[in-house]
Amino acid sequence: MKFTRLEEIIVYQKAEIFADNVYKKFKFCRDFGFKDQIQRAAISIGSNIAEGYERKGNKEFKQFLFIAKGSCGEARHLIRMAHRQNYISNDDYNWFYPAAIEISKMLSGLIKVL
Repeated sequence: MKFTRLEEIIVYQKAEIFADNVYKKFKFCRDFGFKDQIQRAAISIGSNIAEGYERKGNKEFKQFLFIAKGSCGEARHLIRMAHRQNYISNDDYNWFYPAAIEISKMLSGLIKVL
């Protein structure tokens, strides 16, 4: 699979949206340790896709996609935790959790193609 620009990669686009929404939703969270952790996990997804893409080799790209997938799993765990701690509503949970699942599945698909 050949991309001419990072921004063409759909899973990268979705990771950006996911991170943007995490930053917006947890902007005023007073649990600063939690806020920092979930923001770092969310931003790590797209960051690792970008870093792997820029390496220009499928082997390294795959390695960074696996790291992005791990960050996505971490974000998914933290979303569940946020819901249990009442940091987010049911509606927010019902957006974030499926979005994380979708990104994880898309990363798996891209890894298989490479």
